[in-house]
Amino acid sequence: MKENVDPLVGLDELDRRILSLLQVDASLSNQELAQRVHASPPTCLRRVRRLRELGIIQGIVAVLAPEKVGSPLTAIVEVTLDVQTAERLAAFESRVRSEAALVQCYRVSGGPDFVLVALAANMQAYQELVRRVFNADSNVRNVRTFFSMHRSKFDVRAMV
Repeated sequence: MKENVDPLVGLDELDRRILSLLQVDASLSNQELAQRVHASPPTCLRRVRRLRELGIIQGIVAVLAPEKVGSPLTAIVEVTLDVQTAERLAAFESRVRSEAALVQCYRVSGGPDFVLVALAANMQAYQELVRRVFNADSNVRNVRTFFSMHRSKFDVRAMV
């Protein structure tokens, strides 16, 4: 029987079942994963290796509760730059990547240049981050911050 492969991504139904389960619990053994997706362990192992090689599985991580590891303050930050050349945008992104407290960075359209998510221990730690990253960068024109009062949903799963 011919596999039904998505021509855009190259994923078939077995790949999608594997990815769905790994997004919920990446600690599953290969044996358990194979059992749940109704495939043999060697087939499952080959599929997972292929998904990693293709870059579809970018990494396997543990999702922590920020408030339980000392980072209870979540800030959503809009940043607008003065100059938006490719070099200046890349330089800002590089600066963001070097800051552990900045856990997500999105280049966006229709408003600010970037939307960032920051985690901090408290307001003082956030203010230090602002001084270090935003105030020290002469190309940052505007910073607008929203502080999360309650997180009703957080999901790292992609649609598969």
